[in-house]
Amino acid sequence: MAVEIDIIYQGDLHCEAKHTPSGNTIITDAPVDNGGKGDAFSPTDLVATAQGTCLVTIMGLVARQNEMDIEGTTVHIVKEMAADPIRRIGKLTATITLPPGKSYSADERAILESAAKVCPVKQSLHPDVDVSIEFVYQE
Repeated sequence: MAVEIDIIYQGDLHCEAKHTPSGNTIITDAPVDNGGKGDAFSPTDLVATAQGTCLVTIMGLVARQNEMDIEGTTVHIVKEMAADPIRRIGKLTATITLPPGKSYSADERAILESAAKVCPVKQSLHPDVDVSIEFVYQE
């Protein structure tokens, strides 16, 4: 199934992207270190955001299928840029923290962690992007 996104360049390194199925929009700006004002997500910030939301969404799908509750799970993403040989995302570090007060067996943890590691965004990234995922369980 294809999804269409319409993008308008608004000038001054800003874009508006419209998700046509829902009508939702997002604004982007170039980062300060690349000539922008840094007053919105940069395109590479959106890649990092896609990685984090994909990880937890896939975990949510698997949790639902296995009658596990992961509501309240958080993801913290750190995006590091590389300059050599060209400017690109060099590293994405994700820390997935499952909510306190919920206990997960070793098998449940394995199911959740396996699911996250095969998220479509992660699978779509170039192999030169160093992707690290840490899981934190707060029982």
